[in-house]
Amino acid sequence: MNLVNYFHLIERINYDKVFHMRTNVSDGKTKENLYLVREHAVPEVLIKVAEANRLLESGKVDSVQDAAESVGISRSSYYKYKDDISLFHENSRGRTVNLVIQMDDERGMLSNVLKTISDSNVNILTIQQSVPVRGIASVILSLDMNQDSVDPDHLAGEIEELSGIHYVKILARE
Repeated sequence: MNLVNYFHLIERINYDKVFHMRTNVSDGKTKENLYLVREHAVPEVLIKVAEANRLLESGKVDSVQDAAESVGISRSSYYKYKDDISLFHENSRGRTVNLVIQMDDERGMLSNVLKTISDSNVNILTIQQSVPVRGIASVILSLDMNQDSVDPDHLAGEIEELSGIHYVKILARE
């Protein structure tokens, strides 16, 4: 069994890089143990794979080959570990969910929707509202769903139950 199977959470001394790693056991199940380990205890190849992932996600390199060469690892090492390690902040960030809502054009309707979202521990990133047509307003919301937030489908259901809401749909999940 390699070191990837032992670490789940790896922390750098100065807290600017914290890593998350999956823990897989030999029977194929995922084990949920958490370990804090200083970066110097992590094999160098795993640190380089995390850096290659960062380069690819930021668009600073165009291919896996370029990322691997930039950090000094082989493509086979990258592919072996690419799904097993990432910077912790990348996993602790929320998911972005976009909702489209059609509602009656009445005073306080949008406020009720926003309160429901806030009560669900969801951060609102953007709000775009169209000019109401025939008494119906359309709103597109971008939401940051974090670990403490309710499930997006549950939230959509809660909003749809509000008086004056005609339609709620999840457009995208990132």
